[in-house]
Amino acid sequence: MAATVALIPARAGSRRVRGKNLLPLAGHPLIAYAIAGARESGVFDAILVSTDSEEIAEVARAYGAEIPGLRPAEMATETSEDIEWVLHVMRGRGEKAFSILRPTSPFRTGATIARAMARFLELGDRIDSLRAVELCRQHPGKMWVLDGDLIRPVLPQPDAETPLHSRQYASLPEIYVQNSSLEIAWSRVLADPLPTISGWRVAPFFTEGQEGFSIDYPADIDAAERLAAEGRALPSPVPVAVC
Repeated sequence: MAATVALIPARAGSRRVRGKNLLPLAGHPLIAYAIAGARESGVFDAILVSTDSEEIAEVARAYGAEIPGLRPAEMATETSEDIEWVLHVMRGRGEKAFSILRPTSPFRTGATIARAMARFLELGDRIDSLRAVELCRQHPGKMWVLDGDLIRPVLPQPDAETPLHSRQYASLPEIYVQNSSLEIAWSRVLADPLPTISGWRVAPFFTEGQEGFSIDYPADIDAAERLAAEGRALPSPVPVAVC
């Protein structure tokens, strides 16, 4: 298998959920489950955490990740693009592929990652990357944008047929939305004239159950605790405790 590196982004700032990367879940900080899942998958040659925080870096090291230097402040703002920190971390490295594993998806396990990697390798050079997706709950066929005093549909509407916004969800075309569970890409996408984290030929990875669950709002951490406590979703086991 081609050498592959896991990249775990963990900047300190977060407007919606303060300190989310270190929020406790079932006795460990969220970032611990990203590291544990990467290790459990057995598919990575290295596990790197990109952070602008020495506190997060210390916790990440305690759970077994490497810190390739702190992320520069200008790459850790609310509007910073992922490509900036990925290029910063990957500069000078030789791995053929990389995977982004965000700490906010605690129920993405080693088995999830291994399944995704198997699909990525199966598709090989036919794709640039593979991205986790799930069926959207709020269908864009029922979404609108402001247009002066009116609103107009986001999607083009069919001619001489019932408008999409007036149909039942089950009769609408299936549309998938990306979730933050995982991404895997060939490192060559970073060397293109326009570097990206995905390239242009993107394959879907269909998450199952709670694999795509993401902690994006304060209520989500309580929901995650309930899922874990009730055994309805379990993160990867964490073998190393913070010293």
